[in-house]
Amino acid sequence: MTATPTPRVTIKDVAARAGVSKGAVSLAFNHKPGLSEATRDRIFAAARELGWAPNLTARSLAGARVDVVGLAICRPAQMLGLEPFYMEFISGVESVLTERSCSLLLRLVRNVREEAGLLESWWKGRQIGGSILVDFGADDPRPAVAQRLGLPVVAVGHPSLTGGLTSVWTDDATAVTEAVRYLAALGHRRIARVGGAAALGHTTMRTAAFDEAARSLDLAGAWQVTTDYSGEAGARATRSLLTAAPPDRPTAIVYDNDIMAVAGLSVAAEMGLKVPADVSLLAWDDSQLCRLTHPTLSAMSHDVHGFGAEAARTLFGVITGEGPESHPVPTPVLTPRGSTAPPRALLGTAPPV
Repeated sequence: MTATPTPRVTIKDVAARAGVSKGAVSLAFNHKPGLSEATRDRIFAAARELGWAPNLTARSLAGARVDVVGLAICRPAQMLGLEPFYMEFISGVESVLTERSCSLLLRLVRNVREEAGLLESWWKGRQIGGSILVDFGADDPRPAVAQRLGLPVVAVGHPSLTGGLTSVWTDDATAVTEAVRYLAALGHRRIARVGGAAALGHTTMRTAAFDEAARSLDLAGAWQVTTDYSGEAGARATRSLLTAAPPDRPTAIVYDNDIMAVAGLSVAAEMGLKVPADVSLLAWDDSQLCRLTHPTLSAMSHDVHGFGAEAARTLFGVITGEGPESHPVPTPVLTPRGSTAPPRALLGTAPPV
């Protein structure tokens, strides 16, 4: 007996399930204005329930823009694979693209000028419908390129860095201040920061916030070192800071990412220093890595997956003209764990010789 084939789901079926017209379904999946967000969400939900997706090839041949979002990142491929932040961020972006039957076009570039040329090539070649821009610095060429092309973009960065583009960002200055004040409240008077690349705008903002917090607290010592975010650079910076003899050695170190903090923990052990008795360590961008070390790493935590999802949702708002204006995402919050405590001097024990 021959089985009856399962009927193919059509756009008409999706429209009926969502209680809208076929035209409304087309508007939703082409990211065009004219629908409320509630209606758009209802259409996407109906499509998911029925297992329907638009035929992107047919739409491309018909002259419609292919549903692809671009993302270029200035990182070596090996380093990107080891960096939990971008893995979580991309996961958040993909969660939104999947709902809308879109794809992510990811490229690694050497610098932002190469990315500016890539954006122009993508847009003129009708390869993308919009792009997410990350890692802004001073005199960044990408805002001017996007505005000249009319390319829909969302910038992941503080508005002071993004040249008038629609932006989403975290309040890094407030988070840095909270980290320094927390360590000072534990009794630390000599605090260091191992920062990221000096050319990045958010590094500059964190550097200024750290200096301001150190001045306001009248710390006895405050050091800052810039790196490339790699574990190797974090280890070198930590070794340099900890080879100084007390009182010229910090009793607490804040790192700009989790990889460098883990490397710093290894260096402290290598030098015979106990964490947190001899030196407290605090990571930025909490991740699974921070919960797997011994002791576990205190960290500035925020929802990186949610950050990526919000960037993607905001981009679709730019494309349709119906989305939110520039806005911050929740500020990172402190998650204390085993790597931070009052300095040994306050605990009544002598430091190692």
